[in-house]
Amino acid sequence: MSVPSSRQQFKENCLRRLGAPVIEINASDEQIDDRIDEALSYYADYHFDGTEKQYYKHQITQQNKTDGYITLPDNIIGAVNLFTIGEGLNTNNLFNIRYQIALNDLYTLTNVSLVPYYMAMQHIATLEEILVGRQPIRYNRHRNRLHIDVDWNKVNIGEYVIVEAYQIVDPDTFTDVWKDRWLLQYGTALIKRQWGNNLKKFSGMMMPGGIQFNGQQIYDEAIEEIRLLEQDMIISYSLPVADMVG
Repeated sequence: MSVPSSRQQFKENCLRRLGAPVIEINASDEQIDDRIDEALSYYADYHFDGTEKQYYKHQITQQNKTDGYITLPDNIIGAVNLFTIGEGLNTNNLFNIRYQIALNDLYTLTNVSLVPYYMAMQHIATLEEILVGRQPIRYNRHRNRLHIDVDWNKVNIGEYVIVEAYQIVDPDTFTDVWKDRWLLQYGTALIKRQWGNNLKKFSGMMMPGGIQFNGQQIYDEAIEEIRLLEQDMIISYSLPVADMVG
């Protein structure tokens, strides 16, 4: 069995699963490409291997301060967190709280307990969370704009913000995506649905030799296969929904 490593090989593999070239698959190349794009879109939205966590770095410009947002690349489908701008624990100088505690209390790690240091860091983080808080963010994948609700006058041009985001794994770059077992089955089912949808308009038409079109059966089979595959995706291949405490 050939293992697909490109879009064209993926398409050919799906068609062979449906019976090509022994059976003519009555769907145009454009329709097949549309179904492959549909399969990839569903794969990226729900499969745990369809996206990966990415820490995106962006340098603030004057335009960002004017607009109140930064623009993220098209392959990022979700932004979930922002490394706090101006966090006291991240100050990189001699007045850094972390540095001062280490200098005065952790002069040696051989006979000093780390418990007081850990508890102090937790307490400082709690104070910052209560008194300062984190910058709220708003992001829509169709606009690619990450709005940061912060006083932009306090943000300096040239500073960096780091966004915790999820980006799509590009199959043209990481070709292992094309050989994913679930994606192959799902792409085949979508093409089969398109094939049945094209043929069911000719149901009952008699062909030479007494053969009749039965596009409705192909369509119904594809619908059931798609339903089972999407159910399997949610149960077996999707990450569990994270709890939200309000």
